[in-house]
Amino acid sequence: MATTGTEAPSGLQIHPMDQFIVKPLFGDGPIEWYTPTNVTLWMAIAILGVTALLVLSTRRRAIVPSRGQSVAELFYGFIHKMVEDIAGHEGLKFFPYVMTLFMFVFLSNFLGLIPMSFTTTSHIAVTATLAILVFLTVTIVGFVRKGPGFLSMFWVSSAPLLLRPVLAVIEVISYFVRPLSHSVRLGGNLLAGHAVIKVFAGFAGAMGVASFVPVLAIAAMYGLEVLVSAVQAYVFTILTCVYLRDAVGEAHH
Repeated sequence: MATTGTEAPSGLQIHPMDQFIVKPLFGDGPIEWYTPTNVTLWMAIAILGVTALLVLSTRRRAIVPSRGQSVAELFYGFIHKMVEDIAGHEGLKFFPYVMTLFMFVFLSNFLGLIPMSFTTTSHIAVTATLAILVFLTVTIVGFVRKGPGFLSMFWVSSAPLLLRPVLAVIEVISYFVRPLSHSVRLGGNLLAGHAVIKVFAGFAGAMGVASFVPVLAIAAMYGLEVLVSAVQAYVFTILTCVYLRDAVGEAHH
Protein backbone atom coordinates (compact mmCIF):
# COMPACT_ATOMS: atom_id res chain seq x y z
CA MET A 1 0.00 0.00 0.00
CA ALA A 2 1.38 3.38 -0.97
CA THR A 3 2.02 5.98 1.71
CA THR A 4 1.86 9.73 1.47
CA GLY A 5 4.44 12.23 2.65
CA THR A 6 1.95 13.74 5.11
CA GLU A 7 1.42 10.54 7.08
CA ALA A 8 2.25 10.90 10.78
CA PRO A 9 5.39 9.06 11.87
CA SER A 10 4.82 5.84 13.79
CA GLY A 11 6.62 4.50 16.84
CA LEU A 12 7.60 5.96 20.19
CA GLN A 13 8.08 9.72 20.06
CA ILE A 14 10.00 11.23 22.98
CA HIS A 15 11.26 14.80 22.88
CA PRO A 16 12.99 15.42 26.22
CA MET A 17 14.38 18.80 25.18
CA ASP A 18 11.01 20.33 24.32
CA GLN A 19 10.54 21.31 27.96
CA PHE A 20 13.45 23.77 27.65
CA ILE A 21 12.07 25.69 24.66
CA VAL A 22 11.64 29.41 25.34
CA LYS A 23 8.16 30.52 24.28
CA PRO A 24 6.44 33.93 24.33
CA LEU A 25 3.68 34.28 26.91
CA PHE A 26 1.39 36.03 24.46
CA GLY A 27 1.00 35.00 20.83
CA ASP A 28 3.42 33.09 18.64
CA GLY A 29 5.51 35.91 17.20
CA PRO A 30 9.29 36.25 17.25
CA ILE A 31 11.05 36.62 20.59
CA GLU A 32 12.75 39.97 21.08
CA TRP A 33 14.77 41.13 24.09
CA TYR A 34 11.65 42.77 25.53
CA THR A 35 9.22 39.87 24.85
CA PRO A 36 7.70 38.32 28.01
CA THR A 37 8.42 34.59 27.88
CA ASN A 38 7.98 31.52 30.06
CA VAL A 39 11.50 32.22 31.36
CA THR A 40 10.43 35.73 32.37
CA LEU A 41 7.37 34.36 34.15
CA TRP A 42 9.17 31.76 36.25
CA MET A 43 12.04 34.11 37.11
CA ALA A 44 9.46 36.61 38.32
CA ILE A 45 7.77 33.90 40.39
CA ALA A 46 11.14 33.02 41.94
CA ILE A 47 11.78 36.68 42.83
CA LEU A 48 8.32 37.01 44.34
CA GLY A 49 8.91 33.82 46.32
CA VAL A 50 12.21 35.12 47.70
CA THR A 51 10.55 38.42 48.60
CA ALA A 52 7.66 36.66 50.33
CA LEU A 53 10.01 34.45 52.36
CA LEU A 54 12.66 37.00 53.36
CA VAL A 55 10.58 40.19 53.60
CA LEU A 56 6.91 39.46 54.19
CA SER A 57 7.37 36.50 56.55
CA THR A 58 9.85 38.42 58.72
CA ARG A 59 8.22 41.85 58.85
CA ARG A 60 6.83 41.31 62.39
CA ARG A 61 10.02 39.73 63.78
CA ALA A 62 8.20 37.94 66.56
CA ILE A 63 10.08 36.51 69.54
CA VAL A 64 8.21 33.27 68.90
CA PRO A 65 8.78 33.04 65.15
CA SER A 66 6.22 31.86 62.65
CA ARG A 67 7.04 29.01 60.28
CA GLY A 68 7.99 31.44 57.53
CA GLN A 69 10.21 33.46 59.86
CA SER A 70 11.88 30.27 61.14
CA VAL A 71 12.70 29.16 57.58
CA ALA A 72 14.00 32.62 56.68
CA GLU A 73 16.20 32.72 59.80
CA LEU A 74 17.51 29.24 59.02
CA PHE A 75 18.59 30.30 55.52
CA TYR A 76 20.01 33.57 56.89
CA GLY A 77 22.16 31.85 59.50
CA PHE A 78 23.33 29.17 57.07
CA ILE A 79 24.50 31.60 54.37
CA HIS A 80 25.93 34.09 56.89
CA LYS A 81 28.14 31.37 58.39
CA MET A 82 29.19 30.21 54.91
CA VAL A 83 30.27 33.68 53.85
CA GLU A 84 32.12 34.35 57.12
CA ASP A 85 33.91 30.98 57.14
CA ILE A 86 35.04 31.15 53.51
CA ALA A 87 35.38 34.83 52.59
CA GLY A 88 36.26 36.06 56.07
CA HIS A 89 35.05 39.08 58.00
CA GLU A 90 35.61 41.40 55.03
CA GLY A 91 33.51 39.11 52.88
CA LEU A 92 30.48 39.73 55.11
CA LYS A 93 30.07 43.08 53.37
CA PHE A 94 28.83 41.07 50.38
CA PHE A 95 26.49 38.89 52.44
CA PRO A 96 23.28 40.53 51.06
CA TYR A 97 24.44 39.82 47.50
CA VAL A 98 25.41 36.21 48.25
CA MET A 99 22.19 35.62 50.18
CA THR A 100 20.07 36.97 47.31
CA LEU A 101 22.01 34.89 44.80
CA PHE A 102 21.58 31.69 46.81
CA MET A 103 17.86 32.20 47.40
CA PHE A 104 17.18 32.96 43.73
CA VAL A 105 19.06 29.89 42.49
CA PHE A 106 17.65 27.66 45.23
CA LEU A 107 14.04 28.66 44.62
CA SER A 108 14.42 28.59 40.82
CA ASN A 109 15.77 25.04 41.03
CA PHE A 110 12.86 23.84 43.16
CA LEU A 111 10.21 25.67 41.14
CA GLY A 112 11.47 23.71 38.15
CA LEU A 113 10.41 20.49 39.89
CA ILE A 114 6.74 21.49 39.75
CA PRO A 115 4.93 19.69 36.90
CA MET A 116 4.31 21.97 33.87
CA SER A 117 6.71 24.59 35.24
CA PHE A 118 9.89 25.88 33.59
CA THR A 119 13.39 25.41 35.01
CA THR A 120 15.02 28.78 34.39
CA THR A 121 18.37 27.68 35.84
CA SER A 122 18.64 24.96 33.18
CA HIS A 123 19.30 27.69 30.60
CA ILE A 124 22.88 28.81 30.10
CA ALA A 125 21.64 32.35 29.39
CA VAL A 126 20.42 32.59 33.00
CA THR A 127 23.28 30.80 34.74
CA ALA A 128 25.93 32.53 32.61
CA THR A 129 24.48 35.93 33.48
CA LEU A 130 24.68 35.11 37.19
CA ALA A 131 28.22 33.75 36.80
CA ILE A 132 29.42 36.77 34.80
CA LEU A 133 28.01 39.11 37.45
CA VAL A 134 29.99 37.21 40.10
CA PHE A 135 33.12 37.35 37.92
CA LEU A 136 32.79 41.11 37.33
CA THR A 137 32.05 41.76 41.00
CA VAL A 138 35.14 39.83 42.13
CA THR A 139 37.39 41.46 39.51
CA ILE A 140 36.22 45.03 40.14
CA VAL A 141 36.31 44.67 43.93
CA GLY A 142 39.74 43.06 43.74
CA PHE A 143 41.24 45.94 41.76
CA VAL A 144 39.46 48.59 43.86
CA ARG A 145 40.69 47.11 47.14
CA LYS A 146 44.17 45.97 46.10
CA GLY A 147 44.98 47.89 42.94
CA PRO A 148 47.68 46.24 40.82
CA GLY A 149 48.39 44.00 43.82
CA PHE A 150 45.33 41.98 42.86
CA LEU A 151 47.43 40.49 40.04
CA SER A 152 49.70 38.89 42.62
CA MET A 153 47.16 36.09 42.98
CA PHE A 154 48.38 34.79 39.63
CA TRP A 155 52.03 34.70 40.70
CA VAL A 156 52.76 31.63 42.83
CA SER A 157 55.84 32.82 44.70
CA SER A 158 56.21 29.55 46.61
CA ALA A 159 56.89 27.63 43.38
CA PRO A 160 60.35 27.28 41.80
CA LEU A 161 61.30 30.35 39.80
CA LEU A 162 61.35 28.53 36.44
CA LEU A 163 57.81 27.25 36.96
CA ARG A 164 56.28 30.55 38.04
CA PRO A 165 55.63 31.94 34.51
CA VAL A 166 54.00 28.67 33.46
CA LEU A 167 51.86 28.58 36.59
CA ALA A 168 50.94 32.23 36.06
CA VAL A 169 49.59 31.44 32.58
CA ILE A 170 47.62 28.51 34.00
CA GLU A 171 46.23 30.69 36.80
CA VAL A 172 45.15 33.40 34.35
CA ILE A 173 43.41 30.87 32.08
CA SER A 174 41.65 29.22 35.02
CA TYR A 175 40.53 32.63 36.27
CA PHE A 176 38.86 33.54 32.98
CA VAL A 177 37.32 30.08 32.66
CA ARG A 178 35.53 30.57 35.98
CA PRO A 179 32.29 32.01 34.53
CA LEU A 180 32.02 29.09 32.10
CA SER A 181 32.55 26.37 34.69
CA HIS A 182 30.44 28.25 37.24
CA SER A 183 27.45 28.45 34.88
CA VAL A 184 27.72 25.12 33.06
CA ARG A 185 27.95 23.15 36.31
CA LEU A 186 24.58 24.50 37.46
CA GLY A 187 22.73 24.52 34.15
CA GLY A 188 24.10 21.21 32.90
CA ASN A 189 23.15 19.23 36.02
CA LEU A 190 19.57 20.52 36.02
CA LEU A 191 19.11 20.10 32.27
CA ALA A 192 20.39 16.51 32.30
CA GLY A 193 18.21 15.41 35.21
CA HIS A 194 15.00 16.92 33.81
CA ALA A 195 15.70 15.41 30.39
CA VAL A 196 16.12 11.92 31.89
CA ILE A 197 12.83 12.26 33.78
CA LYS A 198 11.07 13.22 30.52
CA VAL A 199 12.54 10.17 28.76
CA PHE A 200 11.29 7.85 31.51
CA ALA A 201 7.88 9.55 31.36
CA GLY A 202 7.72 8.85 27.62
CA PHE A 203 8.40 5.18 28.21
CA ALA A 204 5.80 5.06 31.00
CA GLY A 205 3.13 6.27 28.60
CA ALA A 206 3.97 3.62 25.99
CA MET A 207 4.57 0.45 28.02
CA GLY A 208 1.03 -0.24 29.20
CA VAL A 209 0.86 -2.62 32.15
CA ALA A 210 4.65 -2.65 32.41
CA SER A 211 4.73 1.12 32.95
CA PHE A 212 5.35 0.66 36.69
CA VAL A 213 9.05 0.15 35.89
CA PRO A 214 9.66 3.61 34.37
CA VAL A 215 7.29 5.11 36.97
CA LEU A 216 9.57 3.79 39.72
CA ALA A 217 12.54 5.17 37.81
CA ILE A 218 10.80 8.56 37.59
CA ALA A 219 10.19 8.55 41.36
CA ALA A 220 13.86 7.73 41.99
CA MET A 221 15.06 10.40 39.55
CA TYR A 222 12.70 12.96 41.03
CA GLY A 223 14.11 12.30 44.49
CA LEU A 224 17.62 12.66 43.07
CA GLU A 225 16.64 15.94 41.38
CA VAL A 226 15.41 17.31 44.72
CA LEU A 227 18.87 16.61 46.13
CA VAL A 228 20.60 18.01 43.03
CA SER A 229 18.52 21.22 43.22
CA ALA A 230 19.67 21.88 46.77
CA VAL A 231 23.28 20.79 46.24
CA GLN A 232 23.76 22.83 43.06
CA ALA A 233 22.44 25.99 44.74
CA TYR A 234 24.89 25.34 47.57
CA VAL A 235 27.81 24.68 45.20
CA PHE A 236 27.06 27.80 43.13
CA THR A 237 27.01 29.90 46.29
CA ILE A 238 30.06 28.40 47.94
CA LEU A 239 32.09 28.94 44.74
CA THR A 240 30.95 32.56 44.77
CA CYS A 241 32.32 32.87 48.32
CA VAL A 242 35.62 31.26 47.28
CA TYR A 243 35.97 33.74 44.41
CA LEU A 244 35.12 36.65 46.71
CA ARG A 245 37.89 35.55 49.05
CA ASP A 246 40.37 36.26 46.24
CA ALA A 247 39.12 39.84 46.08
CA VAL A 248 38.86 40.65 49.79
CA GLY A 249 41.42 38.28 51.32
CA GLU A 250 45.16 37.88 51.02
CA ALA A 251 46.56 36.56 47.75
CA HIS A 252 47.93 33.03 47.88
CA HIS A 253 51.66 32.56 47.66
